[in-house]
Amino acid sequence: MKVTVITCCYNRAATICDTLESVLGQAWTDLEYIVVDGGSTDGSREIISSYRNRIDKVIFKEDHGMYEGINNGLREATGDIIALCHSDDVLYDPHTIESIVSVFEQQPQTEMVYADGIFVNEKTGKAARVWKGGSNCRWRRACGWLPLHTTCYIRKEVYTRYGGYDESYRIAADTKFLVNVLYRQHITTTYLPRFVVRMRMGGASTDKNRRNDMWLEDLRVFREMGFRFPVLMKIMKMMWKPSQFVRGWLQHC
Repeated sequence: MKVTVITCCYNRAATICDTLESVLGQAWTDLEYIVVDGGSTDGSREIISSYRNRIDKVIFKEDHGMYEGINNGLREATGDIIALCHSDDVLYDPHTIESIVSVFEQQPQTEMVYADGIFVNEKTGKAARVWKGGSNCRWRRACGWLPLHTTCYIRKEVYTRYGGYDESYRIAADTKFLVNVLYRQHITTTYLPRFVVRMRMGGASTDKNRRNDMWLEDLRVFREMGFRFPVLMKIMKMMWKPSQFVRGWLQHC
């Protein structure tokens, strides 16, 4: 089973090397790695170029944001399973993809496998939030639950059938994609209770300076998806976060 991992990068010279090493160091060998740089000017492009003989496809193309970059990668992907590993993040350990593939092999009807992730403090490297995916059940979806996007490994057929990411969004295109495939299309999913990614705080979805933009984009998602009470759905979506910070705090006690 071939897995395609897509990394999008824009001015991440300080972190991109860790990301590349975490993907290239995977034990699973049937792996296609696509790296998309959207026009970096800080040395990221040069770092990526130094790995070019180990990366299957490198795309240097100016874009208008992360989701256009992801879509550029999706168009080049040939794997059975598609995953994202952003340029601020690292795969949890060398057996991450191997563990995901084993779920798909054991449950061939599954269209998406999702798991757990850790957000780490950029300065201390310690866990700040611990995201436990939990079950994809009806009551949780009714309460605004979504899996952590970077823990989602999705069959390519899902993207072929329902399309990629809406590039008119700057922050919440992943929310729109997940709401569509989980709430509207009801694709089959399996939860793997295992950490698969470490994410640095400060990315687009955790940047405190962009919270207002995220609030507005999430409301737009729920309106476009036809929810009667988009503000309520957004509030419930936010209510899943406090327990993640508590779990992060407990790791240090």
